Amino acid sequence: MWLVALVALTACRAATSAPTAVFQTAKGPVPVSLEIVADDASRTRGLMYRNHLDDGHGMLFVFDDESDRAFWMKNTLIPLDMIFIGADRKIVGIVENAAPQTLTERRVNGLSQYVLEIGGGLSAQLGIRAGQAVELQSIPPAVF
Repeated sequence: MWLVALVALTACRAATSAPTAVFQTAKGPVPVSLEIVADDASRTRGLMYRNHLDDGHGMLFVFDDESDRAFWMKNTLIPLDMIFIGADRKIVGIVENAAPQTLTERRVNGLSQYVLEIGGGLSAQLGIRAGQAVELQSIPPAVF
């Protein structure tokens, strides 16, 4: 009996989805697999020193509250799109193709609680635009 329970538990864990952001675009739903950073140290490091980010993947920066957010690209080796998302899970604005290894502050007009970084140029390619809804799926409860 315990073997059946163990197999069932393993199957449930395997079926558990990875954290994902799903953008509701004019082209239809666009999923992005997420790496989540929700503490000061991991948010500060972000995607620094990485030389590649797969299409369909991104890093979601999670904050405790909505605020005016600014990001930079110090020690970031690849161009990125920064998607600023409000507490209502709608896109506030997008900074496209942020140049690597710069200290220029990137921000949008409006408050955001989440910022999702994806490969530079992907927002336009995928049809991701300001005002669209974003569904955050399979995010661990401890993050929120």
